[in-house]
Amino acid sequence: MANQYERISTDLRRQITSGELAPGDKLPAETALADHYGVSLPTLRQGVGVLQAEGLIEKQHGRGTFVRRRPKSVTRTNDRHQWEKDRAREPEDVRRKTGATEHDTGLVINDLIFGAEYDQVPAPAELADLFGIEEGAILLERTYRTRYREERTPIHLVRSYLPLSLISGNPDLLRADSEPWPGGTQNQLYTLGIELDRIVETFRARPPTPDESEELGLPVGVSVVVLRKTSYDTDDRVVEVSEVILPGDRTELVYTTKLNRW
Repeated sequence: MANQYERISTDLRRQITSGELAPGDKLPAETALADHYGVSLPTLRQGVGVLQAEGLIEKQHGRGTFVRRRPKSVTRTNDRHQWEKDRAREPEDVRRKTGATEHDTGLVINDLIFGAEYDQVPAPAELADLFGIEEGAILLERTYRTRYREERTPIHLVRSYLPLSLISGNPDLLRADSEPWPGGTQNQLYTLGIELDRIVETFRARPPTPDESEELGLPVGVSVVVLRKTSYDTDDRVVEVSEVILPGDRTELVYTTKLNRW
């Protein structure tokens, strides 16, 4: 009956919001909870499923059901790009102190665990057209995962593309062990004499893939926001394209547009 599973979800929700059940606490086994509430296992699972859909609890394979720790929230603003450009020409010791993720989260560099994977891949038609190169020309594909040290899941997933012909003048840019690069992509391009003129960002929301849902630790029903970032240099060339997968339950996008006065 509906009132039975609602009674279960209401009581467990109360325990979680009051702190009686704290983040990271393990819930009793399903059979024990079913006995406690005097319901069948299907009814118990229905009540627990409500809380899982709300993001209050999470099931960990082979371990049980836990009160979900609220992931670190991220606020991404469009002033980050000018901040990165201003920093791109700073001395290395200044650039090493902080990065874009710290800028978005308020964390410090020691709070983060960073991972980068590099691969060389042929350009599909869409990216070849954007970069103005032949389809099949080689791109450097960079995959980034950064997570808060106290959490199991990354803050977001990033895949970035640069034409190999554009960056081959600096061999250090081809090495994943050079990451995290102080000053990020804008400084990397600066080492090649490339200055960015503008960055175009487009957003769309969609359901996560099963892999994205698992890796980002998304509750059932939470969408991801897909950010496509296209960077143009002062010669109006596209020099970098990246796709950022942002979890919808912990990301706030803030864009301020300054309007000229009459």
